[in-house]
Amino acid sequence: PLTGLPTPWGEGRAEYALWDDNGKPLAVVEAKRTTKDARDGQQQAKAYADALEAKFGQRPVIFCTSGYRTFIWDDHFGYPPREFQGFYTKDELRTLIMRRAGRQALAGVEINSEIAGRHYQARAIRRIAETFADDKQRQALLVMATGAGKTRTTIALVDLLNRAGWIKRVLFLADRTALVNQAVGAFKQPLPSTPVVNLVEEKNTDARVYVSTYPTMMGLINDASNEVRKFGPGYFDLVVIDEAHRSVYQKYGAIFDYFDALLVGLTATPKDEIDRNTYRLFHLEDGVPTDVYGLE
Repeated sequence: PLTGLPTPWGEGRAEYALWDDNGKPLAVVEAKRTTKDARDGQQQAKAYADALEAKFGQRPVIFCTSGYRTFIWDDHFGYPPREFQGFYTKDELRTLIMRRAGRQALAGVEINSEIAGRHYQARAIRRIAETFADDKQRQALLVMATGAGKTRTTIALVDLLNRAGWIKRVLFLADRTALVNQAVGAFKQPLPSTPVVNLVEEKNTDARVYVSTYPTMMGLINDASNEVRKFGPGYFDLVVIDEAHRSVYQKYGAIFDYFDALLVGLTATPKDEIDRNTYRLFHLEDGVPTDVYGLE
């Protein structure tokens, strides 16, 4: 039961509240009929979140659902509501709320120049950081010529986001097993204290960086043999797509719909040769990636 709600509600009940073990609200869910748009309940859900925060001193994460479509709205960080599949687990919700206090401004965190020391690598990392922090956009596409160090740039970005308290677990996707093995070795060298796992070869390992092919990850998402999926929609904080121009279509696009994570695409393809669908996936204007370091 909640009081102090704005008119026309006044007093009422949140439809669902998800509680932490300490009795504080982790999330509030506004459920609409299946014939309605889930977003119709957005302002009502916000009123419930305001009332729960006033009563318990902790702002819950907001969910709106019609049963068919579900939206998450963690308005503390200023991101707009976004659609995803399923719900966060209790641990994932707890992590989201704890991150509110521990997250640093990315602009004030130094890039590790021993990992990515070239000027264009640092520029790319800063541009992605601005996209996430200032533009409130959760997708970024990096175009960088072959041999310019896309993987090292990615590793330095992961290091930056991790030290700033933005991310905990990362998924790096490649379309060939050889590229997976290469990426695992690349991550282990500059980040020796960060556990890295090759999901193509190891299935039941906990780590901070997970490297996988697309078919392997699709199989793991669909595997509910233990009745609980190992990888829920909120499991990863950052998903990186290697060779994004090749891999983001067809059936594997479902991976990006499933995980509610920051998304970074990497490609060496010139920006005017990238398919429009790629730009659309990253919510970008056609022909305008987040950052470019071309062959010229």
